[in-house]
Amino acid sequence: MSSERVVDLLRTAYADEIETVMNYQTNAIVLDGVRAEEIKESLKQDVQEELGHAEQLGQRLKQLDARPPGSVEFTARQESLQPPEDSTDVLAVIDGVLDAEEDAIATYRDLIDAAEAADDPVTEDLAVTLLSDEEAHRTEFRGFQKEYRRE
Repeated sequence: MSSERVVDLLRTAYADEIETVMNYQTNAIVLDGVRAEEIKESLKQDVQEELGHAEQLGQRLKQLDARPPGSVEFTARQESLQPPEDSTDVLAVIDGVLDAEEDAIATYRDLIDAAEAADDPVTEDLAVTLLSDEEAHRTEFRGFQKEYRRE
């Protein structure tokens, strides 16, 4: 059986993934301009991946006789990922995505440590896999950020 810390981190990661899905989807809808198209397409693709992460986390919680949080238990935290007032401010969205990815990476690193301490190799393996995905997202959006800051 896994520790309470592992379950808490799984629940946090689940809620963060669901919030990320909402914010990525919203930003993919509201961004305007020719220069926004590549970012919008990337966000649309990432929505499906992040939703898959939430599904995996939710299933792991169920396997541990816990449950993912519902909407009443949800507290939004991704201020920097809110849609910008100026719908052409692509850099604001890129910066918000990077903040969300950094937060996810930190959560998955904490989950890896907690799962290892709890002798829970299944959760540890899941966290390593999800960490890899989030680091790949971060790399992609760092590239976008470099390009937009150069201009």
